[in-house]
Amino acid sequence: MYYGVLLSPLSGESRCKSKATVCEWVCTVQKRTHRLFQSFATMAMCGTHVRSCIALTVRCASQCTYGTYNGSSQRAVLTVTSMRMFSTSHARQGILQRANDRFESFLDHRFPAFYVYYHTFMKGFKLLLEDMTEARKIKVKMNTNGIPFKELPYREMERLRLVRKDIIKAIPMVIISLPPFAICLVFTLMYLFPRQLLFHHFWTPQQQRDFKKLYHEQRARHHYAILTGMESSIPCVEKWMLRSHLQSLCTKVQSGTHPEVSDLWLVQGVFSGHPLGFNNIRNSHMRLLASQLLLTPWLPAFMARRRLSAKGLELLHLDRALSSLGVDQLCDAEVEEACYLRGLDTSSLSTSQWREWLKQWLQLSSQVKESETSLLLHSMVLLSVNYPAH
Repeated sequence: MYYGVLLSPLSGESRCKSKATVCEWVCTVQKRTHRLFQSFATMAMCGTHVRSCIALTVRCASQCTYGTYNGSSQRAVLTVTSMRMFSTSHARQGILQRANDRFESFLDHRFPAFYVYYHTFMKGFKLLLEDMTEARKIKVKMNTNGIPFKELPYREMERLRLVRKDIIKAIPMVIISLPPFAICLVFTLMYLFPRQLLFHHFWTPQQQRDFKKLYHEQRARHHYAILTGMESSIPCVEKWMLRSHLQSLCTKVQSGTHPEVSDLWLVQGVFSGHPLGFNNIRNSHMRLLASQLLLTPWLPAFMARRRLSAKGLELLHLDRALSSLGVDQLCDAEVEEACYLRGLDTSSLSTSQWREWLKQWLQLSSQVKESETSLLLHSMVLLSVNYPAH
């Protein structure tokens, strides 16, 4: 059943020749507006949802107010924009909901494997729309108030980061789906290669665990090479004290000992200039660091270096925003995602260990300057490879 209110247009432009004419117009508008508000109240009490709005505009070119008329040569214009408003009744909503429930129940009993993918897709699409809406609001706020990315709250910064990552991953599929009838090919590819072509919203819980484990294994393959690269750069360090501390740090990590945050502070200067600063590290070593952030290593060297530097700064800004918020304000899922982003394998650790490790990381990051972001990327190996300490 539909509830509707229709206001007939009262727009017109004429001379206000008499006080009675103006008062009659005003009374008519008042009566119809009163009926309109009564309809709004009735729908609100019924719990229905208004599908459209009614714009009521009263413009008076003269200084006429209710029952007041000044000057017979002036013009008064009263305009009421008329629109219909409809709302779906409870009965219709109930029918649609029951039909949807029966359809999902049928899929669950007859095609349980397909139902898992169907439910995941529908839920993922809803979550994606929510993320896109929130990201748009954040961008509007940034543009309106002139807020840079690095000054956003942590959750808004993380939301923008994830949405940007998802959009970049979705671009190839959008391009493939442009030709006519290519959508069938797209769905086939999405089903066969969900890790490469879809993102976390459209993964089942089991796929999320499997893909996270696989991605961490890809990162772990390069841990030894990164440590070896650090060790090979020791002779290039000019200051004897820095060279000694870096040698001690590499030896400690390679022997299976988890380093303290203070051990990394002692070698900060090595990561701001030669030989392990962003502008000084070798291309091969730079590509190994890119693998820790799951970046594409096949880009040209100058593009890969620039992208890695930008991601390092983004990680530093995320750390500063998270330090302002506090680790205790995050739920377990947010803590797990933050640890995984920074290189920790969370699959075999408890939630208390996640929080302990993240606090150690923020303790290190609080002393890192923007020119020393290379230290953060190396710390993704130094602080995670032997954690927890035995």
